[in-house]
Amino acid sequence: MSDTEERRGGLVGYVLLLPAGAWLTLFFVVPLVTLVSTSFYDPAGSLELGYRVTGQVTNYASVLSDYSEQFLRSLGYAATATLVCVLLGYPLAYAIAFKAGRWRNLMLVAVIAPFFTSFLIRTLSWQLILADQGWVVDTLQFLHLLGEDGRLLATPVAVVTGITYNFLPFMVLPLYASLEKIDPRLIEAGSDLYASPFTTFRTVTLPLSLPGLVAGTLLTFIPAAGDYINAQLLGNTRTQMIGNVIQKLFDGGSYPEAAALSVTLMAVIVVLVLAYVRRAGTEDLV
Repeated sequence: MSDTEERRGGLVGYVLLLPAGAWLTLFFVVPLVTLVSTSFYDPAGSLELGYRVTGQVTNYASVLSDYSEQFLRSLGYAATATLVCVLLGYPLAYAIAFKAGRWRNLMLVAVIAPFFTSFLIRTLSWQLILADQGWVVDTLQFLHLLGEDGRLLATPVAVVTGITYNFLPFMVLPLYASLEKIDPRLIEAGSDLYASPFTTFRTVTLPLSLPGLVAGTLLTFIPAAGDYINAQLLGNTRTQMIGNVIQKLFDGGSYPEAAALSVTLMAVIVVLVLAYVRRAGTEDLV
């Protein structure tokens, strides 16, 4: 191949990248730069008088001191929901990958079926399921697992339950994709070497499925940390997450504070994700 043909091939590659690059620039880079610049606005401004970029770093200090409780609560709810998704999603993905047989496709459809319904409707349905007069509360009260005056709706349990339900498919699908690639002969080799099922799982299945586990954890934790619908519909004023605070600040015209909170949330999530991926030993995922 001549030098001219090589240069022409390289130019074609750059031309093909232009649409995606323009899309990312317009809908990711520009909004991100706008958000960061907004976080440095003078908080004394208003919608009527306008805002000025004055490098107000104190915006970050003030919002963290005012909303640290909601910030930590969001991370706690997201981490709890992610852990529950792992405990529920891994056995389900394992069963679909190795035990489902001819029912595999049907079970995969059942996993993604909730996506055929609006996120809002799915969350609202949990209001009926966890209602004070609902069958779940009645059953728990009958089993003496919940007091006579106990309730589930408008509690942290309801918020975490809603988050877990809505983001569970994001855990199951990457896990299934990773488990499905495992050669069954490797598991059989563990049995042939007189390893117990638990030892085979710990030394063979789990390490080989780690990329799917890490990907599912990230896909669950990241959107869960910024979620506000579940806290809004299933919680109360004492279960508000940082997403609820950001929404209220933006609706109230407090753009500098809302932007500062948004940037801080993104930065914290990026740091946590990089630390987690590095700790898990799967740096090739990012």
